[in-house]
Amino acid sequence: MATVFGASQHLVSLLLTPNKNKLIRRGILFLLLGLTIFIIYLYFFVGIAELVEAAKKIDLTYYSLAVLALLLGAVFYSLAWHHILGLLKIKSAFRKTFSLIWVGAFVDLMIPAESFSGELSKIYLMSKNSGEDMGKVAASVVSHRILTMATALCGILIGSTFLFLEHETSQLVVNLMLFVAVSNIVALFLMCYLSLKPQATTKISALIIRFISFISRGHWKLDSFKHELEQALTNFHKGMRLLAKKPKNLAAPLLFSAIAFLLDLSITFTVLFSLGVTASLSVILIVYVIVNAIQAIPLGIPGEVGITDVAMTSLYSLLGIPVGISGAATVLTRLLTVWFRIFAGYLVIQWMGIAILRDREARASLT
Repeated sequence: MATVFGASQHLVSLLLTPNKNKLIRRGILFLLLGLTIFIIYLYFFVGIAELVEAAKKIDLTYYSLAVLALLLGAVFYSLAWHHILGLLKIKSAFRKTFSLIWVGAFVDLMIPAESFSGELSKIYLMSKNSGEDMGKVAASVVSHRILTMATALCGILIGSTFLFLEHETSQLVVNLMLFVAVSNIVALFLMCYLSLKPQATTKISALIIRFISFISRGHWKLDSFKHELEQALTNFHKGMRLLAKKPKNLAAPLLFSAIAFLLDLSITFTVLFSLGVTASLSVILIVYVIVNAIQAIPLGIPGEVGITDVAMTSLYSLLGIPVGISGAATVLTRLLTVWFRIFAGYLVIQWMGIAILRDREARASLT
């Protein structure tokens, strides 16, 4: 855990200094690679003419509602985490919480690692901002993650039910939905188990220390590392127990998470509607759930651009949406859910980097 936090600190320090441009340039190269894959797919399997013809039908009024849904979704997602921070007595202005949500989204998209890179960055930055121990802040992030996963799991189950009742779809889609549902159930169970069982995390931390000791062959002094890890785990479990004692207090963040999920889901619906297609709830849920599951796979491409786009277009087509509209809907949706988030996250990181430099200059002038 401490080793991972160390990597996160290094990542964040790179992002908040002038050296960040080197890291971002590498990400852009992989983004261009992903885009090339998607363009080739569109050319051979969709047809550029069909794509352009579908894009001409777009209603900008409805598409602007998709942009609004994205921004409101980020607000409610931030409110859920902000409320949990308050329950753990971690002081943070909502403006800061909202900013870190965008930073986390940027890091997740640019350095894909099953969303852990973004979560770790939020833990590190919130700890630095609030002065609280990382373990305590980690409890807020993990509990927020659990609520988000629980909300998504409900969506998966509802989507699967509608799928079986409304559609005679391909076995591939059915298998994908079942796989995603089972994976989410297992992940949610493991996260809850490890969060509430100190004995389990103690055993895992002991294995980590033994492994590091083995590969270092005794050259690294691990006493300080071991102490920091134990302290972080102790504070983490204290925070999780505090939240578990009064589950009613989690009603508000659970509601905020549900609203954020619905707003995120409405992006897909609104984009399709702006192209003149009214999709059923089952189609929207299926595409949303499977696409997000694919995007969570750490393939090394920022935002899994290219691979996720191909999967999204193919799913739309499998579920009966014309191929030209499928391609246009994918482009318009990913423009918001990937490119807009990268751009907004980059602006927030720029602002935070400038604030840090100003703070350093002010302290230097005082000394």
